[in-house]
Amino acid sequence: MFGRLTRLAVDLIAISTILAGVKKTTGFAPSTNKIKDASIRTFLETYFGLGEKVFGLICGFAVSSDYFRRTIE
Repeated sequence: MFGRLTRLAVDLIAISTILAGVKKTTGFAPSTNKIKDASIRTFLETYFGLGEKVFGLICGFAVSSDYFRRTIE
């Protein structure tokens, strides 16, 4: 049971991180303005914010790591 919850949590964070990457590269983000329930809207905004924080951490790691190099084409 605990393994399934952990897997679900990791999957949800991964989806949120992917959406944060889409927002960062294209400028398009999920619109939470159309959600009428304030508690669900707040939850989703927090969820997407978590993805942005994780994306920022990953980008910070990539910039400071020797395993990544910048290629501009």
